[in-house]
Amino acid sequence: MGITRRDLLKWAAGAGGSAVVGGLVLPSTAWGAVRTTPRGLPTDTWMSHLNGSLSLLDLTIPGTHDSCCENPAYGTEWSHTQNWGLPQQLQEGVRFLDIRCNGLQGAPDELGIYHSDNYQHIRLQDVLDQCRSFLQAHPGETVVMRLRNERAGGQALGDDEFLRRVDHYLDGLGYRGLFHFYGWPTLATARGKVVLLADFTNPWGLIDWSSGRNDYVDTQDVWEIGGLDPLGAKGQYIVAQFDKAFLTPNSPRMFVNFLSYAGGYWPKLSSQDLMDHTVYPYLNARTQQRARFGIVPMDFPDFHVNVLQMLIDKNVV
Repeated sequence: MGITRRDLLKWAAGAGGSAVVGGLVLPSTAWGAVRTTPRGLPTDTWMSHLNGSLSLLDLTIPGTHDSCCENPAYGTEWSHTQNWGLPQQLQEGVRFLDIRCNGLQGAPDELGIYHSDNYQHIRLQDVLDQCRSFLQAHPGETVVMRLRNERAGGQALGDDEFLRRVDHYLDGLGYRGLFHFYGWPTLATARGKVVLLADFTNPWGLIDWSSGRNDYVDTQDVWEIGGLDPLGAKGQYIVAQFDKAFLTPNSPRMFVNFLSYAGGYWPKLSSQDLMDHTVYPYLNARTQQRARFGIVPMDFPDFHVNVLQMLIDKNVV
């Protein structure tokens, strides 16, 4: 699976001009500019335009997978999933962050952000500070965060130690007031807060994450498939999860539908294929249809701004 010159030129275009290839849109706006979706929602404040009585369960919430993995030097191109940093992701309308932590070497109370055992050179407090700054500037918004014990490499932490460090962040470093912890809230309750999804063992009764199905979430996160057409099969899983979310609007669970796929492909290649052949056609055929699709994490939304904005607009169509 080599990279062609065409691929390199296409990806590089994301830093400058704009191009369209099938479902692929490369952005031309500079960092800091505010986009508006086709339905007229400013991407930095789109939640502010929704009725606060809506439950988060009633929304379509675009997100990112391995949200802090911006630099292939911190691992390899295999672990590179994003080009935008967290502030720009939030500015562009992303409202779900996938935050994966191991212990931070030399800092006995801290957590670092990792992709498996690859440190991404950002700490949990940096992530939380960036979220807090965004929410202070945009108090009508919320951020949903999966906080995961990555359990990888030499900095892997056991359940008790991970929990102790999370508690240190909440009380020792003063972040408790930033979070909403218990049960899926209304948008009015969640505004200005980070809604915590706990992907770590805890006795606190938090909203517990599952990569399958539990009382809180119903997740599609198939990232490796055998056979001759794994991306085609992954596309079928994505469509099935979209359909399930749409057809069960009163479910008490949050649907989560990962658009990302690894399974031997570079994330840029798998993301482009899935967006062009599955996700964009599915959403484009339903542009007049409001839908509760739940949380939809993706790789490289900067290459797929049209899909990101289609998902935002599902909340108002």
